[in-house]
Amino acid sequence: MLCIIDSTTDPYWNLAAEELLLTGIDEPVFRLWRNAPSVIVGRYQNSAAEINTEYVQSHGIPVVRRMTGGGAVFHDLGNVNYTFIDKKIAGEDTASMFRRFTAPVISALRGLGVEASLQGRNDLVIGERKFSGNAVCVHGDRVLQHGCMLFSASVTDLSAALNTRPEKFTGKSVQSNRARVTNISEHLPEGKAMSVEDFIAYLQDYIAGRPGFTLRGYLPQEKAVIDRLRKEKYSTWQWNFGNSPRYGLNKTHRFPWGFIEVSLDVSEGIIRYCSIRGDYFFTRPTEEVEQALTGLPHSYDSVLSALSSLPLTDYFGPVQASELTSLLF
Repeated sequence: MLCIIDSTTDPYWNLAAEELLLTGIDEPVFRLWRNAPSVIVGRYQNSAAEINTEYVQSHGIPVVRRMTGGGAVFHDLGNVNYTFIDKKIAGEDTASMFRRFTAPVISALRGLGVEASLQGRNDLVIGERKFSGNAVCVHGDRVLQHGCMLFSASVTDLSAALNTRPEKFTGKSVQSNRARVTNISEHLPEGKAMSVEDFIAYLQDYIAGRPGFTLRGYLPQEKAVIDRLRKEKYSTWQWNFGNSPRYGLNKTHRFPWGFIEVSLDVSEGIIRYCSIRGDYFFTRPTEEVEQALTGLPHSYDSVLSALSSLPLTDYFGPVQASELTSLLF
C-alpha cells in the first residue's frame, strides 16, 4: 500500500489529488493531508444552502465540492484528514466500508489512550462527542474513504462558517451544535500532549510504519493531472456552485439515513429539469436517477414506476420507491 503524506494545504489541489489517487492509479493508498481554512461540501449538496455566505466571503474561505457524499465540513490546519483507497469487496455496503477503514484510525487513537469509537453511520466519537465524519466514493472496483479529524481545530470558525439547517438539526441552535463536537487534543492523557504535526507523524508511524507500506510522493505525470483537475474542475464556480436548480417545486426531507433536497422544473405537465441533492451516501451517481425522471409526466404513477425500476439503495441508502416518490409531489 502506498503511503502519501501531503505538505500542501490548498483545498482545491487536495481534492483534485483525491480524484487522481482513486481513478488514476491501481495501487491501494493511505494518505494524510490538511487543508487551510475551507468549507468542503458533499458531492450532491446545495453549496449555497450549506454555508454562512457572509462569514465565508468576509473571511475569504474557499468552498470546495468533493466527490464523496455526506455533509458539509469546515477544515483548518487543526484538522487532520486521512484517506484509504483499496479494492471494493463484493457485496460490501457503505456501513461495512466505514467499519473497515476507520478500524486502523480507532486503533491508533486507542494506542494514545483516547477511547474513540465508530457511532451511527459514519461518525467517530469520544464518549458522545463527535471528532470525525467520514465519506466514501466508489469508482469501478476501487473504493475511497476519507475522514476529517478535529485535532486542535477552531470550533468557533466551524460553527460560524456552516449554515445550520433546521431540517438537519431539529431544535438545535448553533451553540448546541458546537457542544456535540470535540478536539482529540482535549482527550489526550496527562503527559501525552502533542502538536498536530506530532499527531500526523504518530499516525504515519502507527498505520503505515509496517511491512507492506511504501512511502512516496507524486510522480511528475500525477502532479500534472492534479494540476489540471485543480484548474479545470475543483477551483471552478461551475463545480462548486454552478447548475443552480430552477425551483418549480422544491421539497426537503430528513430521512433516518440522510437529508434529501429535490427540485423540479415542470412545464406542460412534463418534468423538464430534476435536481437531487443531499448528504446521503451512494455507490452509483445520482445523475442516473435525475436522468430517469427528466422527460416523464409529472404524475405519481409515472414517477413511482420509474423509481421502482431502479436500485435505489445504491443511490441513496435504504429508501423505498414510494417514500422518494412522495417527496416529488
